[in-house]
Amino acid sequence: MNHRLRFEDVTVSYNRIPAVHHLSAEFSCGSIVALLGPNGAGKTTLLKAVAGLLPLETGRIEFTGHAGGRSGREIAYVPQREAVDWDFPVTVRGLVEMGLYPALGMWRRFTERDCEVVDEAMRVCDIGDLAERQISALSGGQQQRVFLARAWAQRADIYLLDEPFTGLDRNATEAFLAALGRLRDSGKLVLASHHDLKSVGELFDHVLILNGELVAAGKTADAFTKENLDRAFATHVFSGEGAGEHRHFHHV
Repeated sequence: MNHRLRFEDVTVSYNRIPAVHHLSAEFSCGSIVALLGPNGAGKTTLLKAVAGLLPLETGRIEFTGHAGGRSGREIAYVPQREAVDWDFPVTVRGLVEMGLYPALGMWRRFTERDCEVVDEAMRVCDIGDLAERQISALSGGQQQRVFLARAWAQRADIYLLDEPFTGLDRNATEAFLAALGRLRDSGKLVLASHHDLKSVGELFDHVLILNGELVAAGKTADAFTKENLDRAFATHVFSGEGAGEHRHFHHV
């Protein structure tokens, strides 16, 4: 079956302020999709809406005909590394095992099959040699792959990642991208917010470009254009430092 994630007239607010307006787009599984746009464009808000963490004001999010956000096992959300307490006393294997908890419930013990799922997740993300290491001792790239392995153990179909490549050096980026590629090749859909426009072409198959509303969506070769980037970034009024200024970006 060709699983698809579909947005239909989706509007989402954050702290009562509309952040994503009437978005319609569709992506097939077996793809790595970049969620692009300036700060405040609604990227994190949209990820949280897909995960079911924020309600929709209008529209629908569907996955293979089922409303998105209603099954914790279909969708795995991986937050930014800064949102995680890396001093929590748990080993890498223990953290990956947490991906099974939604399916296990409160009392059911791990079965042999559960252990195989954890082993598979660690193999896919190439962290088998880190199994007994405390998560506080990991590098940034290792941390990302461990959380991706936890999401794999959840047996999800859609992986939502918030700025997963931030702070990674070249080697860590390549290792993490290889892990994402294994997810894609197994028929999963990866939707990741991303800010480094120069690396989009080498990292992502498709793009979804936001500026509060949809600017463009499609294959990277077709939708990741200077015209679309100018539309997304040059017309956006930034919040915070430099608020009210229109900033122009010229990337291809």
